Amino acid sequence: MAHEVLIVDDEPDIRMLIDGVLADEGYQTRAAGTADEAIAAFRNRRPSLVILDVWLQGSKLDGIGLLQIFHSEEPQVPVVMISGHGTIEMAVGAIQQGAYDFIEKPFQSDRLLLSVRRALEAAALSRENAELRLRAGPEATLTGQSGPIGGLKAAIERVAPTGSRVLIQGPAGSGKEVVARMIHARSRRADGPFVALNCATLNPSRFEEELFGMEAGLDATAQPRRAGVLERAHGGTLLLDEVSDMPLETQGKIVRALQDQTFERLGGSARVKVDVRVLSTTNKDLQAEIAAGRFREDLFYRLAVVPVKVPALKERREDVPALAQHFLARSAESSGIPGRELSADALAALQAYDWPGNVRQLRNLMDWLLIMAPGGASDAIRADMLPPEIGSGAPALLNIDPTADIMSLPLREARDLFETQYLHAQLLRFGGNISRTAQFVGMERSALHRKLKQLGVNSEEKVGS
Repeated sequence: MAHEVLIVDDEPDIRMLIDGVLADEGYQTRAAGTADEAIAAFRNRRPSLVILDVWLQGSKLDGIGLLQIFHSEEPQVPVVMISGHGTIEMAVGAIQQGAYDFIEKPFQSDRLLLSVRRALEAAALSRENAELRLRAGPEATLTGQSGPIGGLKAAIERVAPTGSRVLIQGPAGSGKEVVARMIHARSRRADGPFVALNCATLNPSRFEEELFGMEAGLDATAQPRRAGVLERAHGGTLLLDEVSDMPLETQGKIVRALQDQTFERLGGSARVKVDVRVLSTTNKDLQAEIAAGRFREDLFYRLAVVPVKVPALKERREDVPALAQHFLARSAESSGIPGRELSADALAALQAYDWPGNVRQLRNLMDWLLIMAPGGASDAIRADMLPPEIGSGAPALLNIDPTADIMSLPLREARDLFETQYLHAQLLRFGGNISRTAQFVGMERSALHRKLKQLGVNSEEKVGS
């Protein structure tokens, strides 16, 4: 998506010159000739960058005064100052007030374009760093090669470039926000902001203020204008996380905002225009919520232009080893603790567990194990080191009593016992996928079917097996 630049200069010829230079490079522009016009344009729709003249003849504020207002209201929007009467002191003062750069007139087009490009790059980097600090390094990729994850990755690649609204459905902890971030990163808005609003944790009384923002009061110092998430996401993507928890009254207001891409700040009367792609997530059945009167049907159809489903972790058990090792390595890197490996029996136990908390629960467990599991960095984490509720669900093969008198069994019975438990464990390991299990144990698919039937092992095949 093209960046939008607000050009503020009292000379029409200069505005036209800058507009032409930027338009040739693919930028969108708006222009203002006075301080009042500049403030109105800035507040109506936040630009990506401002080019601001220091001297504004006939205006009540000069460029430095406007810079202070812009920087106080939207500090993430870079400002490039220009002046035909610049001094070193003026340039230093502008930078101290928050300007990204100061350029003297007359200027070379290449010099202006270089400053604009660098300012936009610096703003994007600052935005990314702030988000990483706030969210402690969110996941931005889907780990795994299972059929359900392969289908989800393909859906993301198809929908991301389209600009359509996407409703991401799935149980809590399954990775819905990761999917949203992947869609944003692969979209034409990837250079724009990604702003998330958690509808489940926000106080209902503050919901509309967070969404639409607050207009400045009569005393702007006491009550400055505050941008909401719709405004902060301009040019990028807004994620409405767990959208089913949005208050009904607010649902009605956001329907219009989605339809017109305009809204009013609380306490204001002017409509603010934005260009935002909206993604939403939910762990509830929204059709059931509509039937119960808790969710608006018109909002559902505006959000669910393209529905995408994120599978529960128990639906993709074969991804558990890769996920567990990934989280262990990431936890070791972030904490400075030496990494460890997971033994085969621990991995089998992890795959046998149903994971009611899904991927989030697995990630938290890996953090815990890295700190609390007995042994040193060279010792693998074994099944008996796992929490009881997980270790107790391990396949029977992993729970054989070492004191059991297996030597009292005839060879055939002992072999059948071992094969039954071994094949049951491997089926769990590969999520019931017969083909992958057969390939791993070194048997033909048909021979494995016969063996499982002979041993009485339940072998309900999964789709794609």
